[in-house]
Amino acid sequence: MSINNSDGILLFSYGTLQLEKVQMETFGRLLSGTKDAMLGYRTDLVEITDPAVLKASGQRFHPVVVPTGKNSDMVEGTVFVISAAELAAADSYEVSDYKRVEVLLQSGKAAWVYIGV
Repeated sequence: MSINNSDGILLFSYGTLQLEKVQMETFGRLLSGTKDAMLGYRTDLVEITDPAVLKASGQRFHPVVVPTGKNSDMVEGTVFVISAAELAAADSYEVSDYKRVEVLLQSGKAAWVYIGV
């Protein structure tokens, strides 16, 4: 699997990184992406206490995905093409309740995604 393509790094978002306000605060620009999905995961919620993340998202509870191992479970979201600097910014935005892993999406693309620890 390769998370890089000719345009940059692929990042899959199912949550707040899809919000325009969060993108502007985190990346300084709006991202364009394509719809996709992760198989074998389900969505849960995590309470956010980090003041900067609360300010950027405006939400106390953020979605988090956890693996189920069942291909019938699916989480929909968006794949964005970002730079290495933007990936570092996304790492800084995500709190310690998340870890970045590489996943194979329904489309066959490999992308980074933040899942529950």
